Amino acid sequence: MPIPEDVTGDEIDKDVRQELQSLPKTLADDVARNLVMVARLLDEDPEGAYGYSRVALRLASRVAAVREAAGFAAYASQKYGEALAEFRAAKRMTGNIDLWPVMADCERGLGRPEKALDMAGAPEVHKLDKAGQVEMRLVAAGARRDMGQLDAAIVTLQSPELAANAVQPWTARLRYAYADALLAAGRESEAREWFAKAVEADRDGSTDASDRLAELDGVEFMDALVEDDENDNDETPAAPKADEDEGENHKD
Repeated sequence: MPIPEDVTGDEIDKDVRQELQSLPKTLADDVARNLVMVARLLDEDPEGAYGYSRVALRLASRVAAVREAAGFAAYASQKYGEALAEFRAAKRMTGNIDLWPVMADCERGLGRPEKALDMAGAPEVHKLDKAGQVEMRLVAAGARRDMGQLDAAIVTLQSPELAANAVQPWTARLRYAYADALLAAGRESEAREWFAKAVEADRDGSTDASDRLAELDGVEFMDALVEDDENDNDETPAAPKADEDEGENHKD
C-alpha cells in the first residue's frame, strides 16, 4: 500500500522500535512505516488502518507490537473475531494483561456479553492499573446493558472513580456512560446532572456529552449554511417578463 514520503518510521514509539530491532533493518523500516500509517488512520479511516496493519502483519507476525496494532485496527473496523485473535496472540507473546478490557469488549462485539462479564471478574483485572480497571468497569456495564440489565449496569458504574471530584483521563467517559445508563433507565433528571458533569470533565471532546445535554434541555442546533440555503429557497422568484419585441414569454 502507498506510504507518503514524509513517513519515515522514526515516528513510532521507542518501545516498538526496540521490538523491531530483531528484524533486518530494511524490513524493520518497512514494518515501522506501516505501523505509523495504522496509527495515523485508526480514528478517521479504520478500514485504511486495517489495510496497513495487514501488510505489517505479513511482514512481521512474530512481533507483539505488530499483532497488537493489527488487533486495534481490526477492532476499529468492527472485525471483533480477528481483533480478539490478535490481542490474544500479543498477550501470549508478552504476558502483558493491559489488553484484557479490550479483549472483553471484543466478546461483547461478538454477541457474548456473558463472556465479557466472566472476564470482568477474572483475577487478571486486579493486575490492571487504575485506567485499565475503569475501562473494565465500562465494558462490564456495557455487557449488562447488552443483556437488558439496566439497573445492574448503573450499579456497576457506581464507584469511587465516578464520585471523585478530580478529573482523570477516564473521568468524562465514565460520567458519560453513567448518564447514558440513567437515561436508558428513564431517570432523566439524574441523567442530565451527569451529562453536565461529563461536559465539565471533557476537556478534549472525547464524548458528545454537550450535545446530549442540549438535547435534554430542548436546544436544537441548525447548520448555518443549511439555514441560509433554506432562506434563499424561500424567496419568491421574480415573475418572468414578456419579451415585447419578439412577443414570447420566457419560462424558468
